[in-house]
Amino acid sequence: QVKPVESGGGSVQAGGSLRLSCAASRYTSVNGCMGWFRQAPGREREGVASIDNDDNRTYADSVKGRFTISQDNAKNTLNLQMNSLKPDDTAMYYCAAGFLGGRCGVQSHAYRYWGQGTQVTVSS
Repeated sequence: QVKPVESGGGSVQAGGSLRLSCAASRYTSVNGCMGWFRQAPGREREGVASIDNDDNRTYADSVKGRFTISQDNAKNTLNLQMNSLKPDDTAMYYCAAGFLGGRCGVQSHAYRYWGQGTQVTVSS
């Protein structure tokens, strides 16, 4: 699976939870680094979280303490557990793989493969 495929988006009220999943091969990525990004209408794409083969994780300040990135290597799946959702979390969420190198993180230019996205809508 070279091109990531996301699933799990939907609509939820503020304070609720959603779990996103992404089918993607970490073998396309240097050090198995993969990430989640999001883009809301009229706004630039924003890095959300990343994880590498050693389970080193990075998070955007806006989601720290609420979101958790994880991976199931046996299933080639990347997950994003989102709790305490806020209306500001409303966006299209994208999974990224094919990390080109450097320090694993949410620098979007460092990823080659992107999914089509899954919509997350949080109502107040």
